[in-house]
Amino acid sequence: MKTYFPRRWQSAAPSSAHDLVQRTLAQHGLAADPDAAAAACAPAQHRPRSLAQDIFARLRQNVGKIDAESSQPDDANFLDDQFACAAGSRRYLTYLPKSAPHSPKGLIVMLHGCTQNPRDFANGTRMNELAEQHGFIVVYPHQSRGENAQSCWNWFRRGDQRRDMGEPAILAGLAQTVAAKHGVPDGKIFAAGLSAGAAMAVILGETYPDVFAAIGAHSGLPAGSAKDVPSAFAAMAGNGTRPPAGSGAVGVRSIVLHGTADATVHPGNGQQIVQHLLDQGPRQTIQTEERGQAGGRGYCRTVTTNSAGVVLVEHWEIEGLGHAWSGGSASGSYTDAQGLDASAEMVRFFFG
Repeated sequence: MKTYFPRRWQSAAPSSAHDLVQRTLAQHGLAADPDAAAAACAPAQHRPRSLAQDIFARLRQNVGKIDAESSQPDDANFLDDQFACAAGSRRYLTYLPKSAPHSPKGLIVMLHGCTQNPRDFANGTRMNELAEQHGFIVVYPHQSRGENAQSCWNWFRRGDQRRDMGEPAILAGLAQTVAAKHGVPDGKIFAAGLSAGAAMAVILGETYPDVFAAIGAHSGLPAGSAKDVPSAFAAMAGNGTRPPAGSGAVGVRSIVLHGTADATVHPGNGQQIVQHLLDQGPRQTIQTEERGQAGGRGYCRTVTTNSAGVVLVEHWEIEGLGHAWSGGSASGSYTDAQGLDASAEMVRFFFG
């Protein structure tokens, strides 16, 4: 596989990660083994309060932090609800486009990053605007601080990496419920996310390929790259565990985006997501590489297709982009107005 390694690739290795983890755990009165199977499988309301790890927040770059409630989407079409199943429950917001109230083209589940919330993420990605243009529904699940002190999706916890357990079960059930309620066509449910949300979207693609037709991962990590908090830090630094080829279900179609200047989640994680997907796919593939400019930033786009010409993976490496949503709005956190429009590229990939 042809790989593009930009000169500005940076290592995001945190200093004394293990000590930081232990101090954070101690501050919140948690044991050093927070991902015990019993706790991970318990209903949300009975789980330990949280891992209390600011896995991303303590290492983050300050990228336009704002008051997330100061700029809100149209509440007339933004519905607040809660989903519950045997694995637990989560609140979520649903955006119903006025352009297609009774015949939506599809549904995208948008998973926010650490310290974010659904409204903040909607503002920053402007996905609701694209929903109006193209007639699809957007669902924004909310990770509460009761489940993680920094509102991170628990992508690094074993009990939240498997089918029929934890957060994957909750999110897949939530997506299916909303899709059935609004008549979303079969095969038109997608998941996308940023950072911890991207890592969870990748897990959804691995565990529920029968639910999610494609996933989008922006600044994320490979499924199974961590099993607990210390290994999460290692994975973020680019030293995560690489799952063996064929260890999971055949990966769903995926679009992966990562900035070359990301000092929070090492850019190598994007490459590892792509490689793991290709390891599980057909042996004969065709790759094409394109270099260009968009929004004032250079990029390298690598597209992998099967022998029939179906796109399996699309990988964007964006020059100079840090840990932020490319082409996003300053009305949301962790966004960078420069660069290609990540939201538009995901919508194109999902529905094209």
